[in-house]
Amino acid sequence: MLEPRDENEPVRIPDHNLDDLVSTVSGLVAETRKQGETLARLTDEQPPGPADEAEGPGRGPATTPSGADGPAEASSVFILAMAGQAYAEELAALKVWVEDLLLPVYGREITSTRPWCPQWTEHPEAVARLHALWLAWQQFTGTDAGLAGPSLWHRDHLDPGLMQLRAPDGPFSACTTSPSRPNHRLLAAPAAYEVAA
Repeated sequence: MLEPRDENEPVRIPDHNLDDLVSTVSGLVAETRKQGETLARLTDEQPPGPADEAEGPGRGPATTPSGADGPAEASSVFILAMAGQAYAEELAALKVWVEDLLLPVYGREITSTRPWCPQWTEHPEAVARLHALWLAWQQFTGTDAGLAGPSLWHRDHLDPGLMQLRAPDGPFSACTTSPSRPNHRLLAAPAAYEVAA
């Protein structure tokens, strides 16, 4: 017979059960986030009402992340097809995934051959690549992905994605290459160069 436990006494879990518990909690947190994102997407897809059509203070027309004016494509879940509030919300959710899951587990040390930028949200290519990686993670780690889903995600998405992101000539090549010397610089796109006449 079990003795009654004092409510203020901490619960003690054997070490061999902690990994299972951490895995279960991580899965529940991920599923909760996915449901929240789905709900946010469904809410964003509602047609605007008369109050939503008026521009409030500080609101301008919707723009794409690159700054070009135009509406966001509602038919795509890819972040580069989003604008305005939808883009901001998706970036905030992506940031949670990158900083709470991806970097702590897969981040590895910053070196000259594996640069990183703490201000990665300001690098459009990095945002696009990380978002694609996150979308694939959601697909391949869900309960309907099957037992091989996570392995396929590692092989087909994570490994090649991180190789491109953290390559010496990748989007962070002008950023931090040593933790003791943080740096952030956006590289100019080829269209920004002028040909001398």
